[in-house]
Amino acid sequence: MKKTAIITGGASGIGLAIAKKFTDEGIITILVGRDVKKLKHACSVLGENSDFFQCDLSDIKSIPEMVQRIIDKYGKIDILVNNAGINLKKNILELTDEEYQNIILTNQTSTFCITRAVAGFMHEQCGGAVLNISSMAAIYGIPYVIAYTASKSAIEGMTRAMAVELAEMGIRVNCIAPGFIRTNMSSVALDKDAARKQKVLSRTPLGRLGKPAEVANAAYFLVSDEASFITGVILPVDGGNSIGF
Repeated sequence: MKKTAIITGGASGIGLAIAKKFTDEGIITILVGRDVKKLKHACSVLGENSDFFQCDLSDIKSIPEMVQRIIDKYGKIDILVNNAGINLKKNILELTDEEYQNIILTNQTSTFCITRAVAGFMHEQCGGAVLNISSMAAIYGIPYVIAYTASKSAIEGMTRAMAVELAEMGIRVNCIAPGFIRTNMSSVALDKDAARKQKVLSRTPLGRLGKPAEVANAAYFLVSDEASFITGVILPVDGGNSIGF
């Protein structure tokens, strides 16, 4: 029987790359996001092993019902990838309480809520794998992204706590911390800022931006049976950026 996976924010960027890897490997992959048009287009690219459920994850009360609908249709959830997230670049003195809380809600609180909902079913199934997506922002003091940094730091802390608590239920929880990956969004940002691009590349020992598929390969390994004795890990996929000098 094919495994079933949920990927939040799976219609673009790193999430879509992970979805492609999963569907190519025969995993039924369910994309969760807000934009139905983008979700439909992604599924048309991914093919027969893909499906989508529309859900605004910032509406946390809607999450359990959405998870139940997936269970009703597919009967099980073997893998959850918490990839969805938003960012806002703004000076700390200008960032409003509402803007800060919205990023925390979308990036961190919703990750807790959907993991809690899915873990209940994984417990009944006697196992499963959860993969969270963090960021280099959890390591570095990057200016103007204080809320995003706080949310991703929390994701890494939650990964460790979840891994310990859910282990007795047969659920593994790991995390990937991508470095600078060449997505449409990052390419536009870096190509417009030559100095920042040079700084990024100069402290990346492998001397280039990562490919979304390279993150996807790591993701597939961590949720696969090949990683059956790995839990609570925060894996940088960053070309050595986090240890570069």
